[in-house]
Amino acid sequence: MSSLVQSVDWLAIAPPTVAAVVGLVVLVADLFLAESRKPVLGWIAVAGLAAAALMLLPLLDAERSTFCLVGDTEVCSYTADRFTLVIQFLVLGGALLSALLSVTALKDSGKRLPEGEYWFLFLSSAAGAALLPASRDLATLVVALEVASLPAFALVGLRHGDRRSSEAALKFFLSSVTATAVSLLGISFVYAATGTLHLTRVAERIQDVDGQLATLAQTGVVLTLVGFAFKTAAVPFHFWVPDTYVGAPLPIAAYLSVIGKAVGFSGLILVTVVALPSYADAWAPALAVLAALTMTAGNLGALRQQSTRAYSAVRLLAWSSVGQAGYLLVPIAAAGYSDDPEKSVGSTLAYALMYGAVNLGAFAVAALVGRAHRLNRVADYRGLYAARPLTALLMGFFLLCLAGLPPGVIGLFAKVTVFAAAVHAGLGWLAVVMAVNVVIALVYYLRWTALLFRAPETAPDGEAVAHRLPAPLTVALALTGVLGIALSGAPQLVLRFTETGLF
Repeated sequence: MSSLVQSVDWLAIAPPTVAAVVGLVVLVADLFLAESRKPVLGWIAVAGLAAAALMLLPLLDAERSTFCLVGDTEVCSYTADRFTLVIQFLVLGGALLSALLSVTALKDSGKRLPEGEYWFLFLSSAAGAALLPASRDLATLVVALEVASLPAFALVGLRHGDRRSSEAALKFFLSSVTATAVSLLGISFVYAATGTLHLTRVAERIQDVDGQLATLAQTGVVLTLVGFAFKTAAVPFHFWVPDTYVGAPLPIAAYLSVIGKAVGFSGLILVTVVALPSYADAWAPALAVLAALTMTAGNLGALRQQSTRAYSAVRLLAWSSVGQAGYLLVPIAAAGYSDDPEKSVGSTLAYALMYGAVNLGAFAVAALVGRAHRLNRVADYRGLYAARPLTALLMGFFLLCLAGLPPGVIGLFAKVTVFAAAVHAGLGWLAVVMAVNVVIALVYYLRWTALLFRAPETAPDGEAVAHRLPAPLTVALALTGVLGIALSGAPQLVLRFTETGLF
């Protein structure tokens, strides 16, 4: 009888493991540190996330798998391939930048955010988000999804005595729990029809399901996709986004806008392209329609934002993120029509990397402006160039990247790759919808960019101009700015890395 004991490839699982272990270290250290020394927990978290990201480097050489079936080493629950590494880099890099924003936000919160709980929840969510792209069975996928999501609910509502924060957390919780329930029901139907949870075996067996179970399998596929549509904030499951972003601490809004989306989209790719390629004739048209609806609703919602409304800057970024989610869905839909689905998926990953860098940069500027203007209105950015020229130039660059205009070349290239994926898949109508939405988005991105360089309504406060930025916020702005500029100078680096050898 063969042994059921397996060896564990610790190097393969190192990135999420390091984040989880540091989270436990922070939780224990919080019990022994005096209140005055609690800020050190933030730097431990930042160092832990940096270490977790560095653990990706030894994994670049070859694909590694662990937790495989006894007797069949080709069927595994955890795989560190190119797809996994790209998403883990996005997740851990984005979490690191969000952590830098959090260090300043916690210092400014006046003890309304408990530091020990904040960092434990933050690192737990990051560990789950890093685990998800490596998951190769449906059980691990759901566990990773919930480990990433559950701490995020608490983070949104963690601010003491803030009604908006509590309402945002409740809305986020209810929508996400609904998504999870629907996904679990769908996954249980798929398991009942195929007798397996491993994605590659589901792909093999679901093609030959008995006639009596075919309806069950089809229902399971639909319910699973509906659940992930919630996670990606696709229309009509996007209603929680604006209020959640406004009610959450700003670094958590930034975290959800990038890492939350990376989790949803990586799960959606694994379920559709890896587990259910034989049902492409069902999920591909559905995702194409969702992409069109999502980008249109997101851009129209952003266009309607009034610059003088309270928190309009965060609301505009929230609606913009819904629109960007629509663009991210396009190549996944195209993968169902394409002979080379990996190339289509690569377009989504390239776009996600671009979006992650520049969107976190925009949130970093919003965090800076929010320190002086608590209502964080778009109107508060008027004349930013007169007060802080470099910050205004960076914000303008980030907005132009999101719009897909030079000098934001990486944004332009990312949009072109998404267009190309739609056209090559024969989705000409979707490419037209995307072109119209890009034009709509230009209006509000350029309107905001122009506002940065207009004359301020009042003379800039000399003290505010001279006041030095907090070091963590400066580092976050510098990293996102350098990354965006470097990728705009050499966008082919991202495209080459994401288009081949993903799975």
